[in-house]
Formats: sequence, structure tokens, C-alpha cells
Amino acid sequence: MKNFFSILKEYSILTFGTVIYVLAWTSFLIPNGIASGGGTGLCTIVYFASNETIPVSVSFFVLNAILLIIGFMALGKAFGFKTIYIIILSTVLFDVFPKLGWNVDFDEKFLVAVVGGALEALGIGIVLMKGGSTGGTDIAAMVINKYWPVSPGKVYLYSDIFIIASILLVPGKTIEDMIYGYVVMITFSFMVDFVLLGQKSSVQVLIFSSKYREIADRILTMNRGVTAIRSMGWYSKADSNVLLVIVRRYELHAVVSIIKSIDQSAFVSVSSASDVYGEGFDEMKTGIDRKNKKKELK
Repeated sequence: MKNFFSILKEYSILTFGTVIYVLAWTSFLIPNGIASGGGTGLCTIVYFASNETIPVSVSFFVLNAILLIIGFMALGKAFGFKTIYIIILSTVLFDVFPKLGWNVDFDEKFLVAVVGGALEALGIGIVLMKGGSTGGTDIAAMVINKYWPVSPGKVYLYSDIFIIASILLVPGKTIEDMIYGYVVMITFSFMVDFVLLGQKSSVQVLIFSSKYREIADRILTMNRGVTAIRSMGWYSKADSNVLLVIVRRYELHAVVSIIKSIDQSAFVSVSSASDVYGEGFDEMKTGIDRKNKKKELK
């Protein structure tokens, strides 16, 4: 029963992310003549180029049915099943939502591009966090991020440059349309990293306190390691220990609360840690192991 509710919760979140993603396109971008990157952007360009005779839902399904094979091969069956669900749901929503007339029209097209890009990133970010994909460049982003420390946003950024530029091949489209597409792309690139990596950001905490033993013991109850570094106060010439702790940013409040409850006069320094590898944090991804495995197979 617990497993059932866990799966139900996971697919409910995937559905929510997919709805946001499709709404970004059908309510903001497509009605305002904007085509961004990714597989959906390519389908949108086909839609514009065919004088709106080939629906996005049709080209989206055909394109992703092909790309789905890559997902099975590189990321496993679990990835494939989730993506099949998302592709089918997205296809249905791309067909249904335009008929509802939920078009958002701002006076400033630039604002449409920014809001649309942010919503698109939010939707895809939610989907990727649950191990799914809407297809297109999402698959490439997940495969690369699985083996190399390259952020998903950068993968989208480089691949989408060429897709967006292809809108100039559509009759009636101008450089201005291409620029709006790049606005969406840039907004999307930054926002998707914020959604995906924001929860993984870490901080390094240095704690200076005479009660370092009590503080260290309490922090250990959080299942986080503590390192005591021998130190000497140059003014007092007294020997002591400085505690070094690395935690996720969302755990910082708990650490500070522990310190304040034990020593109100403690001196604390907090700095951002952009990359933390090891137990309890991220796995070091270099691609070396995979290359060695290929050599062994040969």
C-alpha cells in the first residue's frame, strides 16, 4: 500500500510539472508567435512553417516516439515508462489546451518570453527531479548529466541556439522573432538550474566556540560530519578547535539553531560551496569509469 501511494504521489507530481510545461507553450509562447528551443521548439517551428496545418501535438508525438528509444537505451526502463506517460499526456494537452482559449497576451512581447521561459523551466525542472522527461533535448541533458558534471541548463543552452536560429527559415519570421526565442532560452537556462540545483546547493560553516565539543556532538545527530581543526587565538594565545561543517543550504538554519542554543557568543562564518562530492552529497562524475569499461569490453 505504501508503495502504491508513493508511485501515485510521484506520478501526480509528474502530471503537475507536465501541465505547467504545456501551459507555458500553449498559453504564452505559441499564441504570441514565439518558438524557443528543444524538441517542442522544433515542433512549434514546424507548426509555423506549415501555416498551422501540422499541429504541435502531432509532430511532438512523432519526434518523441523516436527519441524515446534513446531514453530506454541510456537511462533504463524506469526512465522510459515515465517518459512514455509524459509524452502521451503532453500530446493530449497540446491538443486540448489550445481549444480552451487560455491565451495570455501582454502588451510587451518581451514579458511574454520571460514568463513563458520561466514557466517552461519550472515544469521541466519538476519532471526531471522525478526522473522523467518531456523528450527532445531533455534526454540529452539527463544522459550527459548522469556521467559528466555538466548542468542541464548548459546542455539546453548550446543545443537550443541552433534550433531557435532555424525560425529564420520560416516565411514571415524575422530576426526579432529569433531574439525573442533566445530570451526564452536564456530565461529557461537559468531557471532550470535554479529549480534542479537549488535544493542541492551547499554551504561551508566554520564555527569558533569554546563549547565546540557540545556543538559537534549535536551536529552529528543531523547525520552530517564535523571536522575539528586545531587552532590558537592569537590575542589570547589559547589553544582551541575550529569546527568545519558542510551541509545543504536548507540545513543551515538547523545548524545555526544548534549553535545558538549552546553558545550565544559563538563566532560563525558561512560561505557557499559550489561543488561538494562525497558521501551524503554528490557523486563525482568524470566519465572515466565508463571509458574504462568500454576498453575492457574491447
